[in-house]
Amino acid sequence: MDAIEAWLTDLCHVLKDEPGAVSEVRIGVFYTAAQLGSGHVGVAFTPRDLTDTVCCPRSAASAPPAGRMAGQEAWTLAEYALSPVPLRRAVGIAVLNALSALAMTHHGVPGGRLLSGVDALEAAGVQPEDRVAMVGAFIPFIKALKDQVAGLWVVDKHREALKPDEVPLWRPPEQAAEILSQASVVVITGSALVEGGIDTLLTTASSARKVVLAGPTASPWPPPFFERGVHVLGGIRVLDGPRMLQLVSEGGSGYFFETVAEKICAIQEEK
Repeated sequence: MDAIEAWLTDLCHVLKDEPGAVSEVRIGVFYTAAQLGSGHVGVAFTPRDLTDTVCCPRSAASAPPAGRMAGQEAWTLAEYALSPVPLRRAVGIAVLNALSALAMTHHGVPGGRLLSGVDALEAAGVQPEDRVAMVGAFIPFIKALKDQVAGLWVVDKHREALKPDEVPLWRPPEQAAEILSQASVVVITGSALVEGGIDTLLTTASSARKVVLAGPTASPWPPPFFERGVHVLGGIRVLDGPRMLQLVSEGGSGYFFETVAEKICAIQEEK
């Protein structure tokens, strides 16, 4: 069973019939958001490198059913996370993150502890002697780590996301396995939950001292990810659901979330 399937299955076991319906779904340019009837909100990265559009009947049929998602059962939309269609996956992951927020409200973090207002790098305890591999160009993390650790690599599809002085750090996705196997700390963008490949990345990073899943999308129910070698989940907890829905709808990126959400880190207990 892969990580997304395990996440969905574990939440079904923990929450059973509790969630009810999804009250709102918003698909924005940068993020997708879903709100449960309980008020809990989850967000997920909206994929933008789409090879298809919804301008014809065939592609429209595979897209999320616009106008018919609000009011559906949460578990129905959560299963979109298993879809081969990127936009459906974004909706499914957003719903799973909302369900995860509900589960953590009631059950805490089995196998770990939750820290509020803590940065993922701080929680990971990165040391000067560490060799850090990032999957995804985390600009604030690059600024914090550049010239401060023994090695730093940034694996990303978009070389242009880095500043000129950061370009030497860049590596193409084709080199991910080689780079991650050399790293003592691996930081993976939560968008991998939507774009795919999270299981391969976690397997490749299994020899790292610390594995971090970070970003607003990285806000899942922790146990299935702890079991797969993630030490720190650096996500968010939405504090103002209606405002988050508005921000996402109006094209807000993660930089706009500071006023409506707080950073949280779920940290795996030392074994």
